[in-house]
Amino acid sequence: MNEGADSPLIDPNSFPSWIIYEDEHILVLDKPGWLVCHPSKNGPWSSLVGAAKEYLEVESIHLASRLDRETSGVVLLAKHRGAASRWQKGIEVKAVRRSYLTILEGEMNGSREISTFLGKDPTSEVFVKQRVTENSKKSQRAESSFIPLEVKNGYTFALVLTKTGRKHQIRVHAQSIGYPLVGEKLYGRDETYYLRFCEGGWKNEWMEDLGMSRQALHGRSLGFIADDFCYKADLAVDMRDFLLEIMGFSEADINAIQAKGDETATIRWMKELSCADAGE
Repeated sequence: MNEGADSPLIDPNSFPSWIIYEDEHILVLDKPGWLVCHPSKNGPWSSLVGAAKEYLEVESIHLASRLDRETSGVVLLAKHRGAASRWQKGIEVKAVRRSYLTILEGEMNGSREISTFLGKDPTSEVFVKQRVTENSKKSQRAESSFIPLEVKNGYTFALVLTKTGRKHQIRVHAQSIGYPLVGEKLYGRDETYYLRFCEGGWKNEWMEDLGMSRQALHGRSLGFIADDFCYKADLAVDMRDFLLEIMGFSEADINAIQAKGDETATIRWMKELSCADAGE
């Protein structure tokens, strides 16, 4: 498969505006929804890791959290192995909290708690595609919570909380319950959109079917459950535009809904923490 859908190069002058937080241990960034995290063949300014290394003028940096190319939002990079180890251990023992915001096709009434096993989809032409499957040596457990924040005009603006971080987890789970993400090329109505995108890039005529040029998924926050704070990235502009133009919300509405999502996530996390402390 050729690289017709390569990301554009990063403007070095814009990179500092992506910084959410930085100290001697970590660099927290607000990744745009068109950029790969891992280094690519197109040079340092074609990936988040490459750009971070150029910005910091270092030879190496550790990707402590990651997002799919088309997912925007919070990404954390560790400046040294000790910081990377701290975050990796936190992820392994489920001490790291992460929230997402998404726009789903269809009106979801009520929260959905999903616990399944995920594995490769052998029926797909796309090698990386996952699906809900049986428990086996080749599958991994995946747990997601979908919490509707607002439902309007045939769509759902939802908060998603994850206890695991499997490949394409949120996207697979959304499809499995009948509410695929807006803009979803692989786990939507027709995976050939993904194949055609990889071969020749985005086509404007797809907008009528897909609604957005990328999957409507945003990493809203990241932090340790036991801490009193987490790093946050405001909702990406293209998702905000969809809420304004298609779902009919105002800017004030969107800010209030986003705040409601933060509060809902915090309540959930605090409940989990209190249960853990009580040994439940």
